[in-house]
Amino acid sequence: MSDKIYRVNMKDLSYKIEEVPEEWMGLGGRGLTSTIVAAEVDPECHPLGPNNKMVFAPGLLSGTIAANSGRNSLGAKSPLTGGIKESNVGGTSAGIFAKLGVKALIIEDIPEDDSTFYHLHVTKEHVTIEACPELVGKENFEVLDAMLERYDKKVAVMTIGTPGEQRMLISNISVKDPKGKLRSHGRGGMGAVMGSKKIKVITVDAEKYKETHLADPEKFKAANKIFTKALQDNPISGEGLPAFGTNVLVNIINEAGGLPSLNFRSGNSENAEEICGEHMAENIKERGGSTTHGCHAGCVIQCSQTYNDEEGNYLASGFEYEMIWAFGANFGINDLDLIAKIDNLMDDIGVDAIETGVTFGVAAEGGLLEFGDGETVYKILSEDVPNGTPVGRIIGSGAGNVGKLYGLVRVPVVKNQSIPAYEPRAIKGQGITYATTPMGADHTAGYAVATNILNSGGYIDPLKKEGQVALSRNLQIASAAIDSTGMCIFVAFPALDDPACLPALIDMINARFGINLTADDVTSLGARILKTEHEFNLKAGLTAADDRIPEFMKYEALPPHNAIWDFTNEEIDAFWDF
Repeated sequence: MSDKIYRVNMKDLSYKIEEVPEEWMGLGGRGLTSTIVAAEVDPECHPLGPNNKMVFAPGLLSGTIAANSGRNSLGAKSPLTGGIKESNVGGTSAGIFAKLGVKALIIEDIPEDDSTFYHLHVTKEHVTIEACPELVGKENFEVLDAMLERYDKKVAVMTIGTPGEQRMLISNISVKDPKGKLRSHGRGGMGAVMGSKKIKVITVDAEKYKETHLADPEKFKAANKIFTKALQDNPISGEGLPAFGTNVLVNIINEAGGLPSLNFRSGNSENAEEICGEHMAENIKERGGSTTHGCHAGCVIQCSQTYNDEEGNYLASGFEYEMIWAFGANFGINDLDLIAKIDNLMDDIGVDAIETGVTFGVAAEGGLLEFGDGETVYKILSEDVPNGTPVGRIIGSGAGNVGKLYGLVRVPVVKNQSIPAYEPRAIKGQGITYATTPMGADHTAGYAVATNILNSGGYIDPLKKEGQVALSRNLQIASAAIDSTGMCIFVAFPALDDPACLPALIDMINARFGINLTADDVTSLGARILKTEHEFNLKAGLTAADDRIPEFMKYEALPPHNAIWDFTNEEIDAFWDF
């Protein structure tokens, strides 16, 4: 049975299962979500109104035995940036969607009666849409437990907490992972979009799926073996990430002078030793946690972990670099256990780690609280944000809006989305990615840190302008293609360094579908996706003036290198000359 498009209309609470249009057949993940959003969503629509759509799509290799292919994409118009958004997550949803034969789940319109929220249950044959008043006002862990009990743990679960119900711009969508914890469709306010459609939870049936069909199983297995070996042999994906998680980057980026600290005042943090990956790994081992596990089935990098407190009690899972940076270096908390406690709370209520952490940094700049005051952060996130108090609404609006409210200049956002954990002034290739990606400031859109700092795929001096635009362009094109396969971003490290890696990935796609893609075809796909997203943003009203790093970075010299953002507008705009 061929894959289908599942289309849900929330206005009349109906669904249809459709054939896949021919022009969508060769697409998956980000390539498919962005294509559908560009084709079906009015770029000028209000992101929280009836004309926006949510598009979930597994990658081209999701549901197969391919290593690290368990990523699911979600596309929509972002209420945070006002442009197109693709948010991608691990967990269990991609594999189950793919094995059910769901090419994409498209959710459109909003209910005429907005007095309650709904639960969508997707199966092989149909979609059930039922009111779930008993879940309204509940946070993610409680919703997850209710769904796992109802379906005997055999479902993928995607849920929003109370910030999503209230359509806050820091809200995300939480997804069950293989260990029964949560991962996030973070960035861009995707939880607010789901909340606007009055959907509290989506479950995807895992009982009646079939194994994914492979056109050439033997060729697929042989290519996957080569691909897996490339991941395991690479010093970053095979050694550093499994040993210390993504938080291995704290000391590396701090030593490079590119770790944004105290609302982007400095590239060094005095808290680095207290919050670094090495210290975190020591705590995990001493307290009986787990230093290594995967966020989705088939992961061989295993960069995730379980972090316990001093008594050996669970504190957090998937305790990642961006979260630890945002609240540790950027906001100033030097207690890793407190950051883990905040991380777990944020998983429960469903808010984005980067946007929320940077928002608190801006709020401290404005005097709402003091830098380093983690107890007040916890109180605001546990009381004010879920209850929608005025302070909760302020924080829930995101860093850009808080900066405007307090009349601040040092507001680290691009397209109103918070800049992640790499300083643009000190890691200039990453700055070009932040400026130009259609997604708003997003480190995963074109991870120039790989070449600027980690010497992966060569080396380009992070403090100099030369070569950075071309580097970011090439990485953004490659990332758009990788996001379409369902692969984790960390496959980029061996893909840049091991000549056997990328051909093996392409061989798997060909063996999966019985086609003959070349490396040039994959590059063309990535370029086409990027151009499609850029064109959507232009139609939505964004211009070249939105492809800019914050002005304060042009005149505030960043310690320790005293670096500034020194690209001209013309140099940045040349990014799109392809």
